[in-house]
Amino acid sequence: MRYILLPFLTGLLAACGSDTTTTPPAATSPESATPAATTNPDEVSISPAQAQAAGLETGSFAWKNMTTDVQANGSIDVPPQNQASVSAVMGGYVQSVEVLPGQQVSRGGIVAVLRHPDYLRLQQDYLQSKARVTFLQKELQRQQALDAEDVGAKRKLQQAQSDYASEQATLRTTAAQLRMLGLSISRLDRGDISPTVPLVSPIKGYVKTVNINPGQFVNPQDVLVEVVDRSDLHLELKVFERDIARVKVGQHILFKIPSRGSNEDLGARVFLVGKAFNDDARTVSVHAHLEPERDDVLPGQYVSAHIQTAGARQRTLPEDAVIQAGELSYIFAQTKAGSYRRYKVRTGAEENGDVAITPLEPLPDTTRVVRHGAYFLDAELKKGQDTEE
Repeated sequence: MRYILLPFLTGLLAACGSDTTTTPPAATSPESATPAATTNPDEVSISPAQAQAAGLETGSFAWKNMTTDVQANGSIDVPPQNQASVSAVMGGYVQSVEVLPGQQVSRGGIVAVLRHPDYLRLQQDYLQSKARVTFLQKELQRQQALDAEDVGAKRKLQQAQSDYASEQATLRTTAAQLRMLGLSISRLDRGDISPTVPLVSPIKGYVKTVNINPGQFVNPQDVLVEVVDRSDLHLELKVFERDIARVKVGQHILFKIPSRGSNEDLGARVFLVGKAFNDDARTVSVHAHLEPERDDVLPGQYVSAHIQTAGARQRTLPEDAVIQAGELSYIFAQTKAGSYRRYKVRTGAEENGDVAITPLEPLPDTTRVVRHGAYFLDAELKKGQDTEE
């Protein structure tokens, strides 16, 4: 029995000894399984498939002659000599109105007719003064003949000379008043007395407003009809104090008229820059001729203008290559295959879909910049930053 148990106990001890010496496999470190994080927070990496799906395009800066603009508002205007206000020289009643707003009138054309008893009295004064001048002239001639014969008194000759000169002055003054009224002196000399006087336009143009109607009494200070000559339409713009030093004679202007309901750019060129500030605001008036002249715009229409003040060759990129982020702007440049870095830039003038760029970090002209797809890279960059947080 002893010999039978001995081998069994020997095998059992051997089995117990092999369990205590077995070494379990070493556990994998979590740190060794995580890829190294990007050290530069402005860099992002994408796969070729992502780049193709986003339509990513790289290229170089484009150098263009970009103009800088001064924004200004104003209106279509005409020079003061091209607009006239028709008023009555003497008060009177409106007998008839001869024009309507928008109607073309010639220089000297009748716009209205007035009547008043004072017009008749003034013509009467003229005729009486004319008759008295004739009488005094003959009296003066008699006194001169008597004086030549040393018969008349010197005092009577001097009195005749004074009366004649005084009445001549009265006649000339009355005649001038009648001419101002628009009455013909030659017709009056023939005895043709008119109870009415015409109101005429001093310039050729179009009637802007008519402020009278038949039967109305008008005073000399009333503006009865306004006439505008459209032959010299121009822009009158208001430029702020901070921009006026950049505006020069000869600069080109692009402007729009919002009331036209279109985005058509019209042209003009600066011919006069004001030398004083307007009283109502810190602005200076700038005048510009339309180029070419147009007959489809109206005086008084509001305009929004861009004065092209200067031009310089600058780096440019398409608008969708620039990321606007508040006061800062960014672009992306390729650092290696599949990797892109964000750079801060300052934007300038915009023209035909391109934006002038001034990098705030050194960037050579040979840099491969992202021309399309920058917003996709910006979204991926922000996504990576959110994941890290």
